[in-house]
Order: sequence, then C-alpha cells, then structure tokens
Amino acid sequence: MSSTIYNHRPLQPTGPSQPPPQGPNQPPRDAARLNELLDVVRQEFDVVSQECNALKAQRDEYEQKVSLQVNELGILRQALYDLESTHAKIRQQYEDDVGRLRAEVASLRGPPSANGPPPPQQQPPPQVGPPPGVGPQQGPQPMQGVVQGRAPPPPPQSAPGPPYGAPPPDYYARGPREVHDVDAQPLPPRDRGDRDRDRADRDRVMDRGDRDRGDRERDRAERERDRDRERGRDRGDRDRDRDRDRDREERERDRDRDRDREKDMKMQRGPAGSGPGGPSGVKSAVEPRKSDPYHPGGPSQVPHGPSQGGPPPSSSKPPSQSHPSSLAGPSAGGPSASSSAVVASGAPVPYDLIPGTNPLTDLDPDMVPHELKKEGGDWWAIFNPKVKRVLDVGLSLTLSHESVVCCVRFSADGKYLATGCNRSAQIHDTKTGAKTCVLVDESATKTGDLYIRSVCFSPDGKYLATGAEDKQIRIWDIAKKRIRTLFEGHTQEIYSLEFSSDGRFIVSGSGDRTCRIWDMETNACKILSIIEPDTVDAGVTSVAISPDGRLVAAGSLDMFVRIWDVQTGNMIERLKGHKDSVYSVAFTPDGTGIVSGSLDKTMKHWDISPLLRNPARLQPLAQATGMVPTNQMAGKKDGGEKGSLCTVGFVGHKDYVLSVAVSPEGSWVVSGSKDRGVQFWDPKTAQTQLMLQGHKNSVISIDLSPAGGLLATGSGDWQARVWSYATIAAP
Repeated sequence: MSSTIYNHRPLQPTGPSQPPPQGPNQPPRDAARLNELLDVVRQEFDVVSQECNALKAQRDEYEQKVSLQVNELGILRQALYDLESTHAKIRQQYEDDVGRLRAEVASLRGPPSANGPPPPQQQPPPQVGPPPGVGPQQGPQPMQGVVQGRAPPPPPQSAPGPPYGAPPPDYYARGPREVHDVDAQPLPPRDRGDRDRDRADRDRVMDRGDRDRGDRERDRAERERDRDRERGRDRGDRDRDRDRDRDREERERDRDRDRDREKDMKMQRGPAGSGPGGPSGVKSAVEPRKSDPYHPGGPSQVPHGPSQGGPPPSSSKPPSQSHPSSLAGPSAGGPSASSSAVVASGAPVPYDLIPGTNPLTDLDPDMVPHELKKEGGDWWAIFNPKVKRVLDVGLSLTLSHESVVCCVRFSADGKYLATGCNRSAQIHDTKTGAKTCVLVDESATKTGDLYIRSVCFSPDGKYLATGAEDKQIRIWDIAKKRIRTLFEGHTQEIYSLEFSSDGRFIVSGSGDRTCRIWDMETNACKILSIIEPDTVDAGVTSVAISPDGRLVAAGSLDMFVRIWDVQTGNMIERLKGHKDSVYSVAFTPDGTGIVSGSLDKTMKHWDISPLLRNPARLQPLAQATGMVPTNQMAGKKDGGEKGSLCTVGFVGHKDYVLSVAVSPEGSWVVSGSKDRGVQFWDPKTAQTQLMLQGHKNSVISIDLSPAGGLLATGSGDWQARVWSYATIAAP
C-alpha cells in the first residue's frame, strides 16, 4: 500500500485569478516603461540642444564684438603712430627754429664794448623779450600752441609723478617704433595694406547681419564718449604744457634782461663803483620790475637792453626809507647777500629791497640729486640747494572725504584736526586718523550744496565754530554733537572764522564787506564795516586776531589788508601793496607782523610795529566817499597809512596763493597754492626751505599745529593730509 502522502489533490492558488496569457502582438509592460524613459531622455536632449545653440549664438556675438574691438584698436594704434610722427616733425622744426634764433641772438648781441656805448640799432629778438612798445602777441607764444603734441597719460597714483604739467622724462627718448623719423613720408605700402585689410574685415563683419545693431550702436556711443573724455584730458595736458613752457620762457627772458642790465650797470659804474652807478643805481638793480610776473611789487621804470643806454633812474622813495648803506650791490654777493644785510640791520625796510627769489621754480624734480629730494608713494619734497637744509618733512595721515575739503584747523593742543566739506564738519584724531565726530545740521536746507567754508576750535576745545554758504555761524558743542549757539546777521557767505585767545569772542569775515565780532556770552555783535563804492568788490576773504586780542586783520578782494581795533571798532590801518585779491592773512606770534597771501602769486610780510608805537593809532582812518575807491584816492601809496611797511616779499609760487600760516615759534612761513604745492619759507631772508607736492588739485587751506611739528592741508582732490616736520640736528 502506498503512502497517503502521495494521495492528495493539487493545491490551487487562493488569490485573484491570473490574467490570461498575452498574445504575441501585445507589448509587455516593460516595453511601455522603456518608451516613457526614452521620451524623457529625448526631451532632455532637446533642452540641452537648445541651450547649446543659444551658447553658440552668444559665442558668435562675442566673437563679432571682439573682432570689432580689435579692428578699432588697430585703427587707434595707427592714428596714434600718425600723431606721434607729426609731433616729432613739429618738435624738430621747433627746435631748429629755436636754435637758429638763439644763434642769431648770440651773433647780434656780442660782448659789449668796455670803453664806449653799445652799438646802435641793436634790438633783442622776440625770444629774449618783446622790446618796449611791442605787445605780447608778437612774442613766441603763437608757436607754442602748434608745437605741443599729445601729452602722455598721467602716471599711476601709486608712484611719484612728474611735476605739474610736465611730460615723463623718457617721452622724447622713445624708440623708432613709437616716434617716426622727422622726415618720414606717408605710411609705407605694407601699413596701408594692413589698414585696408582691417577695414575690409570690419566691413564683412558689419555685413553679417544687423541682429546686434543696437549693441554696436551703444558700444560706438560709449567709445565716442571715451574719446571725447580723452581729448579733453589731452587738451588739459597741452594747456599745462603750454603754461609750463611759457613760464620757462618768461624766466629765460628775465635772466637775459638781468644780465643785460648788470652789464650796463657795470659799464656805467666804472671799475671803482663811482659815477652814475652809486647807491641809487644799486637800488634800482634789485627793484622789482612792473613787467616781471614774478615780482609784482612797486613799478620801476627801468629800461633794459644794450640799446637803451644811460643810467637807471634812482628810486623815488625818500632817503630815510631807502637804506642805501645796507646794500652792497652785485659785487657783494647778489640779491641774497643784500637781503641778508637788510634783515641784519634790524630796521624796517620796504620789501622791494628784498627780491625773494625762489630757485625751486627752476628745478626739474627728476634731475634733483637724491640728497635734495624726499619721495613717498604719491608725494615728494625738494629742498633748496642754495640754503642749508634744516628741515625734514614726511606724510603722517591721509584723510579721504566725500567732497572738496574747504578748510582745515587744529585744536589748541594739536590732538585733533577739524575739516570742512559739503554739508559736514569732521573731527579727526591727529595720531590715529580716526574720525571722532561728524557734525551735520539736519535742519539745513536739503537742496543744492552747502559747503563749510571755515572751521575753528575754541581755545578750551569744547566748541567748534563753522561758517557756511548759508550765511550762518554755528557753534557746536562737540561732546553733545549739537548746536549750542547760532549767530545770524551776515548777508553773504562766511569765508573765515577766528576765536580770540581767551575764547570770549569770535570774529567772522564775509563776502558782504563786513567783519563781525560776536560775544560768546551775551551773543552781542559788533560790526566792522568796509565802506567802498558799489563798483568795488571788497568782500572779506580771511580774518585773523592778534595774539593779545586787541587787533583784527582782514584780507579782502579789493587787494587791501585792513586792521581794526577790537575795543573801539575803528579801522586804524590799511595796507596796500598786493596787485590782486588777498585771500589769507595771519599774525606773527609776537603780534608785530602780518603775513598775507594773494592771487598775485606772492606773499608779503608787513611790519606793523610803527602802527603800535604811533600815539594816534586809535584814530579811525578815512574811508571812501562818493564814487572814488580807496585805492584811487590821492596820496595812497604802497604800505600802511600810519607807518606800517612791507619788509619782505615772498615770490615763487606759479599760481594763486590761497592760504598762509606762521609756525608757533615764528621760524617758518608756510603757504598753500593753486599750483598744488606747499612751501616753507624763512621769514627773515624770504628764501624757501622746501617745496612739497602731495595733492592732485589746488591746496585750498593749510594750518600749523599750535603744539608744533604738524602741518595740515586741505585740497580740491577730496583729501586732507597731515604732515610732520622737524628741525634737523646740526652734525
């Protein structure tokens, strides 16, 4: 018997019934899934293909733009070569003309005869200087505008550049690739073929289509704007080069005239120094000339040149002011020796006896020996080779602003520096440069600019006074950063502020022809008026208070320096001598002198000790009446009306003198100018110790720390800088 385990029925599945078997024509489920995946891959491929096509289109577009730029660069390069070739031709022609004319000058002049008058009909050529009666249009100026080629771009700001308006020293020493031969003909055939091929390529590129025509038009407009800006910079460079060449030619003409006049005087004086060349002749030899742009002092009708003959006329000043014994003439050491002799005498003398020449104006900074030059990253200083170097200078801080820096002023302890710019006054730590305070009047008008023209710390350092274009004086509490007092009354912009040494009052100067004395306790105001006809602009540009607080001095646009007595408010002195507006005044530490800076490019030192000794010094001066200005009234001569004298004239800046300061010990006079330079001067000899170049625009304001050792400068390049200076110990 078989086992029962084999006697069973087959088990049937208990789940749902299976689908019937599929026929051969019906696809399985896996095939459908595969088709779906293939569709997804196909879609992704289409998207990637579209992106690839877009990228190819962008690549073609960029290639077209690059081709256009390459072609434009080729054309610009060729134009540059053409300009340099033309410039080399004109320059060579100019040098040939100059050499020929100089040879003619040398042949026409010849050495003067020792026993007779110079030959008649001998006139200097135009290069040496126009003879009397010939206007400046007949000089060499018309050629200057022709010979000036395209000036190279300025050097990077991180490296010391050439002097203002001067091209790099290697500009005229380029290789044959950059400067063609002076006799070169039009471009060789190979260059013309390259240019034609470039033009043809550009035409083919332009014919591909106008899909990106708008982009090309915008690119072309941007290039045109760049070219216009470049042409504007080139014109500015050419103007600066022209001014520099004109200054150099004027100095050459001045030197030629001085040599001619010295020869004439030697002939007239004779070997023993007697005869017409006596003391009066010597004095005329050092007087500034009216036609001399670097000596704008009193006029001197001194003929010059070999053809004039005759002795120079003597000075019209009284003998009591001439001091002929203090001058030794050219044989005693020239102007420098005479200047030292005058100062050593101790008596006040008119400034025209001290010519105050500045040899730094003739120096090329690139040619200055290493021991006479000091350079930083973007600044340099050169020292006068004709005087002993006794100062060292260096850059301590650079303070960037958001607008032009109109004014700078140290606190009494020298620890802080205040600056004024558009809408704000800022206070900086002079050691770290940290900005410790920003003062902004939120209630001021929001329309237009509102430049802070003047700032001044109170002696105790608690307050800062600011004067602005809105005719208001704000006294700020520095600790609270809010306005303590608001002084109103001026009718025009406020250009200058000065606290008295005791802090009891503050003086303001405005374009409305007034100075005002404001009492800090009572807010009372005393007005110091300038009375002139309406046709005379006598706006006040600068004010200063004497160390003892008894006098107020002000410089004005009508070329005068005026002095008032604080107690009475009377104008007690009027100083005349500048030939243009006076933009800055400062008292000397002893209170017996005033230094003024003017738009006539000079500074003057005024000795007011005769005024202080005058018993009638408190008597008010007569002011203008009717329509006659003060400077045209009879009897108004250079100097002061109560005995004050201009003892020293500082000559050497190439442009307007905008700011002056005197060191606390009185050893140095410092000036800032539109020529971007700062100069340290010896007040006794009128000789400059050094010239500092550290700004890219006009030096608008300077100040010396009352604690000594620091100089601050504010400029139109939106920067204020703090410099250190120190006396070099004698070896």
